[in-house]
Amino acid sequence: MPLLRFDVIEGRDKESLRRLLDVTHEVVVTSFQVPVRDRYQIVHQHPEHELIIEDTGLGFERSKDLVIISITSKTRTEEQKQSFYQRLVEALEAECGIKPTDVMISITENSNADWSFGLGEAQFLTGRL
Repeated sequence: MPLLRFDVIEGRDKESLRRLLDVTHEVVVTSFQVPVRDRYQIVHQHPEHELIIEDTGLGFERSKDLVIISITSKTRTEEQKQSFYQRLVEALEAECGIKPTDVMISITENSNADWSFGLGEAQFLTGRL
Protein backbone atom coordinates (compact mmCIF):
# COMPACT_ATOMS: atom_id res chain seq x y z
CA MET A 1 0.00 0.00 0.00
CA PRO A 2 -0.30 2.49 -1.69
CA LEU A 3 -1.74 0.98 -4.85
CA LEU A 4 -0.49 2.64 -8.05
CA ARG A 5 -2.07 2.35 -11.48
CA PHE A 6 -0.16 3.62 -14.49
CA ASP A 7 -1.96 4.51 -17.69
CA VAL A 8 0.38 4.93 -20.64
CA ILE A 9 0.25 4.96 -24.42
CA GLU A 10 1.22 1.55 -25.73
CA GLY A 11 4.60 1.06 -27.34
CA ARG A 12 7.04 1.34 -24.46
CA ASP A 13 9.48 -1.54 -24.25
CA LYS A 14 9.68 -3.83 -21.22
CA GLU A 15 12.82 -2.16 -19.85
CA SER A 16 11.34 1.36 -20.11
CA LEU A 17 8.20 0.28 -18.30
CA ARG A 18 10.21 -1.43 -15.58
CA ARG A 19 12.36 1.67 -15.10
CA LEU A 20 9.22 3.82 -14.82
CA LEU A 21 7.88 1.50 -12.11
CA ASP A 22 11.20 1.21 -10.26
CA VAL A 23 11.83 4.97 -10.20
CA THR A 24 8.28 5.66 -9.04
CA HIS A 25 8.58 3.06 -6.29
CA GLU A 26 11.83 4.59 -5.04
CA VAL A 27 10.09 7.96 -4.72
CA VAL A 28 7.06 6.41 -3.00
CA VAL A 29 9.34 4.76 -0.43
CA THR A 30 11.22 7.97 0.36
CA SER A 31 8.25 10.34 0.22
CA PHE A 32 5.69 8.25 2.10
CA GLN A 33 8.09 6.24 4.30
CA VAL A 34 6.67 2.87 3.27
CA PRO A 35 8.61 -0.41 3.44
CA VAL A 36 10.54 -1.39 0.30
CA ARG A 37 8.34 -4.48 -0.25
CA ASP A 38 5.18 -2.37 0.07
CA ARG A 39 4.91 -2.32 -3.70
CA TYR A 40 1.63 -2.60 -5.61
CA GLN A 41 1.78 -1.37 -9.21
CA ILE A 42 -0.45 -2.08 -12.21
CA VAL A 43 0.23 -0.90 -15.77
CA HIS A 44 -2.52 -0.27 -18.30
CA GLN A 45 -1.41 0.37 -21.89
CA HIS A 46 -3.74 2.11 -24.32
CA PRO A 47 -3.75 2.95 -28.01
CA GLU A 48 -2.98 6.66 -28.37
CA HIS A 49 -6.56 7.49 -29.40
CA GLU A 50 -7.89 6.07 -26.11
CA LEU A 51 -6.12 8.64 -23.92
CA ILE A 52 -7.29 12.21 -24.21
CA ILE A 53 -5.44 14.07 -21.47
CA GLU A 54 -5.35 17.82 -21.83
CA ASP A 55 -3.89 20.47 -19.53
CA THR A 56 -6.84 22.12 -17.70
CA GLY A 57 -5.80 25.39 -19.35
CA LEU A 58 -2.22 25.35 -18.07
CA GLY A 59 -0.75 25.83 -21.54
CA PHE A 60 1.50 22.83 -21.97
CA GLU A 61 1.45 20.06 -24.56
CA ARG A 62 1.41 16.35 -23.83
CA SER A 63 3.50 13.85 -25.80
CA LYS A 64 3.42 10.11 -26.47
CA ASP A 65 5.43 9.72 -23.23
CA LEU A 66 2.40 10.72 -21.16
CA VAL A 67 1.92 8.78 -17.94
CA ILE A 68 -1.10 9.07 -15.66
CA ILE A 69 -0.49 7.74 -12.16
CA SER A 70 -3.57 7.03 -10.05
CA ILE A 71 -2.76 6.30 -6.42
CA THR A 72 -5.03 4.81 -3.78
CA SER A 73 -3.53 5.38 -0.34
CA LYS A 74 -4.08 5.97 3.31
CA THR A 75 -4.11 9.67 4.16
CA ARG A 76 -0.92 11.61 3.46
CA THR A 77 -0.20 15.19 4.48
CA GLU A 78 -0.29 18.01 1.95
CA GLU A 79 3.45 18.43 2.46
CA GLN A 80 4.07 14.73 1.72
CA LYS A 81 1.98 14.96 -1.43
CA GLN A 82 3.66 18.14 -2.69
CA SER A 83 7.09 16.66 -2.02
CA PHE A 84 6.10 13.43 -3.74
CA TYR A 85 4.83 15.23 -6.85
CA GLN A 86 8.02 17.26 -7.17
CA ARG A 87 10.42 14.41 -6.44
CA LEU A 88 8.62 12.12 -8.85
CA VAL A 89 8.65 14.44 -11.86
CA GLU A 90 12.32 15.25 -11.23
CA ALA A 91 13.23 11.56 -10.97
CA LEU A 92 11.17 10.54 -14.01
CA GLU A 93 12.78 13.25 -16.09
CA ALA A 94 16.32 12.37 -14.93
CA GLU A 95 15.97 8.58 -15.03
CA CYS A 96 13.38 7.97 -17.76
CA GLY A 97 13.46 11.09 -19.94
CA ILE A 98 9.79 11.84 -19.24
CA LYS A 99 9.03 15.57 -19.23
CA PRO A 100 7.26 16.92 -16.13
CA THR A 101 4.40 18.09 -18.37
CA ASP A 102 3.83 14.46 -19.34
CA VAL A 103 3.19 13.30 -15.76
CA MET A 104 -0.29 13.54 -14.25
CA ILE A 105 -0.86 12.23 -10.72
CA SER A 106 -4.08 11.75 -8.77
CA ILE A 107 -4.28 10.49 -5.20
CA THR A 108 -7.46 9.00 -3.74
CA GLU A 109 -7.40 8.46 0.01
CA ASN A 110 -9.00 5.73 2.05
CA SER A 111 -8.72 4.26 5.55
CA ASN A 112 -7.43 1.16 7.34
CA ALA A 113 -10.73 -0.68 6.88
CA ASP A 114 -10.43 -0.34 3.09
CA TRP A 115 -7.45 -2.69 2.70
CA SER A 116 -7.21 -6.47 2.64
CA PHE A 117 -3.91 -7.90 1.44
CA GLY A 118 -5.25 -11.45 1.41
CA LEU A 119 -6.75 -14.14 3.62
CA GLY A 120 -10.03 -12.21 3.83
CA GLU A 121 -8.65 -9.94 6.57
CA ALA A 122 -8.27 -6.20 7.00
CA GLN A 123 -4.69 -6.49 8.28
CA PHE A 124 -4.49 -2.84 9.38
CA LEU A 125 -7.51 -3.49 11.63
CA THR A 126 -6.42 -6.90 12.92
CA GLY A 127 -2.99 -5.58 13.93
CA ARG A 128 -1.04 -7.79 11.51
CA LEU A 129 0.21 -4.60 9.87
